Amino acid sequence: MSVNFLLQWSIRSQRKRLVSCLTHQRALSGAEAVNALRPFYFAVHPDFFGQHPREREVNEKSLKSLNGYLENLQKPGSKSVRPMTLSFFVRETKDHSDVQPVMLTSGFRLVSFTLQTQDVLSTVINILASCSLPVEHMKELAGSSQRSKSTPEGGLLFYRPIRWDKSYYSFTGFRDPEEELRQARTVEPTLSVWLKRNEPEATEKHSASLPRREELNRLRQTLCQKFHLADIRWQRSWGVPHKYCQLQSLSRLSYQSPEALLNLQGHTVVFADQSGMNASGHVMLGSMDVHHQWAKLFQQLPSYRSLQQQTDWLKERISHLLGGTQVVHMERQGLVQPIAEHYSTLNTFHKSLLTRRLHLHPRSLHGLTMVLEKDRSTPSLHEMGHFIIPTRCDPPKLQVFLQNHASEARQRILRRNQLQVEEDAVVRSCLQTLSLRSLSKEPSVSSSQMIQCCQRLLEQRSPLLLGLHICVSHFYSVLQDGDLCVPWDWKN
Repeated sequence: MSVNFLLQWSIRSQRKRLVSCLTHQRALSGAEAVNALRPFYFAVHPDFFGQHPREREVNEKSLKSLNGYLENLQKPGSKSVRPMTLSFFVRETKDHSDVQPVMLTSGFRLVSFTLQTQDVLSTVINILASCSLPVEHMKELAGSSQRSKSTPEGGLLFYRPIRWDKSYYSFTGFRDPEEELRQARTVEPTLSVWLKRNEPEATEKHSASLPRREELNRLRQTLCQKFHLADIRWQRSWGVPHKYCQLQSLSRLSYQSPEALLNLQGHTVVFADQSGMNASGHVMLGSMDVHHQWAKLFQQLPSYRSLQQQTDWLKERISHLLGGTQVVHMERQGLVQPIAEHYSTLNTFHKSLLTRRLHLHPRSLHGLTMVLEKDRSTPSLHEMGHFIIPTRCDPPKLQVFLQNHASEARQRILRRNQLQVEEDAVVRSCLQTLSLRSLSKEPSVSSSQMIQCCQRLLEQRSPLLLGLHICVSHFYSVLQDGDLCVPWDWKN
């Protein structure tokens, strides 16, 4: 046997082990794939090619094919998917100005690549690398996949959050939690000092965003009136340009297929991470989806409305069995519960109540609310006055818990309502006295914290606040549209 043959055999063996290592990593879920591909979506999404119809059409068709490829990879029992060649026009970003691609006259570069990997993780890495986009944020995920694969079947698995590379946040606009923590640990300046440093930048950014803000509001009102929408909202705190692109995309669809939007009448539209209907009955439009996916959702809305009616019926039955206690759904920032999942939770809870007869007067707990959680084992009372109840809870124990804590729950609800009235009043006072353009808060800021912050702002009455958009948060920041984030406990 020759030396050359041995070398070739050794190289082939190494390649086979490498391929096997990559293709047997754990499967990425659909949500993880979307998050991992955000840099790619922001570089190729058709909404950013409004002035270039040819490039937009190419990207829209390729995205449709790519979504189908990824869906096929995630289907249970899928063994092999046919290779696919795709072409995209890619926008350049300031973070990759050092890359020198072949630029077209339109200002974009054309990238073509072939998908032939048989798992979602390898496919995502292949797409990012082919478009010269950062893949550093995938390394930790790939590493954790290898470690999870090496865990014995009888071993204990544990959850480990993904630590994205810094380039992920620069492309997506999401906030870097490590950077926020670092800022929080540093010595914060006083409010006056920080405003003096950053007010000019905020004013400049705000002035630059005014035309787009006005167009955003106009387009939003036009769509609401034209299709009789209850409201248009956003799941995340995206910037004005991003929101405007999303509204433009919906507006183009309304001109291309006006009949597709007729089923939206009376609904609240929420631009979110995924398309569907959430537990509150709002229609979610995935920000990374293309027109045909939105149109398909609109056709399915009658079925979603039927499911929503069944959900409301279950809530009425549960309320009747629990003395008038209402099941409510609390929307949390960045987290969305689909209507189908909400219905399943309610159905499971309702069946558990029917197993044992409860002895509660039909209106003994009227005015109280509860939230169902699948991952909770014991019931509790939230500081805001609503009960947090496990989906699978022993009915007699639940009855005792509700009756024992009903009085305390009513007191907390009364206190919550008083705080809300006080918060609304002090916010109005701040807007008028300080001549602010807007004053809001992040969901993680409580009413008592907001009240304390506003009262201190009124006491200081800094002239630097004149005409600014202020968002009360937990840290200082100047957003891309000129809004200022101020910690609720800012220092004098």
